[in-house]
Amino acid sequence: MVRTGPTKKKDEAFAKGRLLIARGYLKDARNSNAIADPGDIGNPSMSTVINCAIAYSDALTAKFRGEINQDDHQAVTRLLIAALGKEFPAKQQGNLRALLEQKDEVQYGSRAKTRGDAERALERLEEFAAWAEQQFRL
Repeated sequence: MVRTGPTKKKDEAFAKGRLLIARGYLKDARNSNAIADPGDIGNPSMSTVINCAIAYSDALTAKFRGEINQDDHQAVTRLLIAALGKEFPAKQQGNLRALLEQKDEVQYGSRAKTRGDAERALERLEEFAAWAEQQFRL
């Protein structure tokens, strides 16, 4: 059994709502990167990217396991593994982990991220989001 950390029970309606929110975050992240000036810092866009990844993760775990992660964002990947097993590809686990590992630094730290950092984060998110969307079509 995979240790998933603290969770909270959620239903299909929650999963659908979080999916809509994830799609909104994705659109906002794309727009943020598209209109950024070369000298802009990347933290705001990266924060949106990370929140999007969390929203997609919540939608998936609510749909396939009936629960979401509670307060421990580093445990999100473990909960997805518990929910999806081998259907959660290692590549997407890596994308999600890489995004979540930056959450505290991006959202609460004092170091400015570059536009290149934001673009790389969005690339990871695009791959993760495309995979997540496929799971809702199954």
